[in-house]
Amino acid sequence: MASTGAAPFWRAAGMTYVNYANLCAKMVRNCLKEPHKSEAISREKVHYSISKWADGKQEKPSVRTDSPDE
Repeated sequence: MASTGAAPFWRAAGMTYVNYANLCAKMVRNCLKEPHKSEAISREKVHYSISKWADGKQEKPSVRTDSPDE
């Protein structure tokens, strides 16, 4: 069992773990030097497909591309 001294600071700050991990990753990417920084930031984008369902049938999926800052 983990010690109470190692309680997650992200939880005390009112953040979710995913938000905390994203913030840490962004800080690490910003510390990189060029050209590694540009490459890391370009990989930050997220691509996903959304499909809505109506009457038990899948409608045409739409592909979205988002970056975390949008």
